Amino acid sequence: MSPTPTLPVPVVLVDDHHMFRTGVRASLDERVAVVGEAADVDEAVAVVHERTPPVVLLDVHLPGGDGGGGAEVVRRCGDLLGTTRFLALSVSDAAEDVVAVIRSGARGYVTKNISGPDLSAAVVRVAGGDAVFSPRLAGFVLDAFGTAAGDVAVADDELDRLSRREQEVMRLIARGYSYREVASELFISIKTVETHVSAVLRKLQLSSRYELTRWAAARRLL
Repeated sequence: MSPTPTLPVPVVLVDDHHMFRTGVRASLDERVAVVGEAADVDEAVAVVHERTPPVVLLDVHLPGGDGGGGAEVVRRCGDLLGTTRFLALSVSDAAEDVVAVIRSGARGYVTKNISGPDLSAAVVRVAGGDAVFSPRLAGFVLDAFGTAAGDVAVADDELDRLSRREQEVMRLIARGYSYREVASELFISIKTVETHVSAVLRKLQLSSRYELTRWAAARRLL
């Protein structure tokens, strides 16, 4: 399982609407501390490099720069990707937006109808190394990760290591569902979900939800 980050998690908030940034600040709970803000691409790159936060909450549609929006911010901060992780927060649920920002190096993508507590939890998870997606958006990363016929055969062999229930849990977790959502979907306890996730990661020799999402996407298992 991913390590638990030190709380509160410092974040930089990037969105071109001041009122939205204000609303996000008010919605985040004590697990998150906003340490900087930006309203366009160039300002975002400067603030992220100055603050080097563990997590950047990033809108995908931003003015400025070369017109690349949030994806451009991630690319121009590529030298920080070892320490700073980007979580896209957008009103858009279009496949092209999800794919573009994930290709650039972002760790997840959630839509703006997410609740404050769930957004705070997503920040903590990303800070810990997990990938986080709003339910059903994770499937779009299939377009970002190619697969070959050999991968399918390998996937079959690897899937044989997992029980039927572990496979169900694996697919939901890889799609970005929270433990609570998986528990509700499968009518099992959160503790049981945690046990299954630990078993899946161990059997597949993966270290985080982020790796699990990439593994499942590359094999078209989402």
